[in-house]
Amino acid sequence: MSDETYRLHQPAVPADKFILLSGCSGGGKSTLLAALRGQGFVAFEEPGRQVVKEQMLIDGPGLPWRDQALFAELCVFCAIQQMQAAAESAGPVFFDRGIVDAVAFFDYLGRDVPAHLERAARLLRYDSTVFLTPPWPEIFAGDDERRHSYEEAAAQYDSSLKTFARLDYRPVELPKASVDQRVDFVLASLAIPFDLSQT
Repeated sequence: MSDETYRLHQPAVPADKFILLSGCSGGGKSTLLAALRGQGFVAFEEPGRQVVKEQMLIDGPGLPWRDQALFAELCVFCAIQQMQAAAESAGPVFFDRGIVDAVAFFDYLGRDVPAHLERAARLLRYDSTVFLTPPWPEIFAGDDERRHSYEEAAAQYDSSLKTFARLDYRPVELPKASVDQRVDFVLASLAIPFDLSQT
């Protein structure tokens, strides 16, 4: 199969079409994503949760508590597939975490980022403004897919800020507010019409 046969559409798509939601685990990203989807926007679930579900189903090695590096690799592959699918959408698309978060995970672990993952993060771009959910202990809750503590989540958040800056993204912290207020904040920051019929 030649390079011409399989080529990602993403580099030809304006990066500002892809809006990344990131930040502290348990900070309300999934709730915000669901609310944006309810407004009519296309939105993709967190790659990490999808990977965990799939690996738990098959008792695979790519779980973050078994092999952190493999987990991050699988998250990147999933994120690339999401961007490929998102390229077919007409309007802005929202992502719950993405390629940058996998690179940030290596930085948080203090490991060298594999060259191909660093290359993916620099080639496959999201909008330069990244919305971050800050650490919010009052709403943090663990589950079968989120086994780390709030303290670990907050530490990873602090580390990720440096990764976003290194990769030339501008992190914008979301207010600790209701989901409706957060939706308003995101759409106003991006100057996206609230009525999708206007787009």
